[in-house]
Amino acid sequence: MDPKSEIDWLAAIAASQDETAFSSLFARYAPRIKGYMMRQGVDATTAEELAQEAMTTVWRKAGMYSSDKGNPSTWIFTIARNLRIDRVRRERVFQPLPEGHNETASDDEPADVALVREERYAALRQALETLPADQLEIVTLSYMDGLSHSEVADHLDLPLGTVKSRMRLAYSKLRPLLEGLK
Repeated sequence: MDPKSEIDWLAAIAASQDETAFSSLFARYAPRIKGYMMRQGVDATTAEELAQEAMTTVWRKAGMYSSDKGNPSTWIFTIARNLRIDRVRRERVFQPLPEGHNETASDDEPADVALVREERYAALRQALETLPADQLEIVTLSYMDGLSHSEVADHLDLPLGTVKSRMRLAYSKLRPLLEGLK
């Protein structure tokens, strides 16, 4: 998913309460938020409620989104996380952890980081698919297999200049397609 379209959706919601844009955001994020909540130990019903509440907050506060503070997924998951924290604070008085549970942070990758990573990989795969086979082969050997340009030339039985030329052509085709990735 292109983060720019998500930014456009948020802008449309903020400007004119565009229900189509909200529907698109809701379909994309509500299930992910629910899954994130359930991985945090929230029961399915509460996770559904929190996802609904998070998306309602996105609807109301879409005008507050700023791309300077991160991508839309980070902003949306932060809203969801904060709502979960608020819910826990309201509902529970201090409860000690059961025996045998350490109070250490999870090693799991945060959901918003995983989502951004997957979006980057998808964009990279899509960009690589646009390359001609000869350029793709050189990029693959160089970056996936870790071969130097000389080793690629030896492997493919091509002159070194041809390998470098194809690599430059591949760069020039990939650069505009991947400029937005960080």
